[in-house]
Amino acid sequence: MVETADGEKVVRDAVGNVLSDGNTVTVIKDLKVKGSSSVVKVGTKVKGIRLVDGDHAIYCKIDGIGAMKLKSQFVKKA
Repeated sequence: MVETADGEKVVRDAVGNVLSDGNTVTVIKDLKVKGSSSVVKVGTKVKGIRLVDGDHAIYCKIDGIGAMKLKSQFVKKA
């Protein structure tokens, strides 16, 4: 998350594209789900993301896993 000169926060994906609420993103790395034996595989599409404050800037729901937060460095805009 980067803050612009006028105080607005901008979230960018792994490639540098600006993300906004409602975007569809693709996971670029296998991610272990904390507290579970599940794994979010590379290439998983996540629809309708919501941007939140904090270290994990993306809140989303993934089919078969449920609600979770992701870091923007592990996704790219689809």
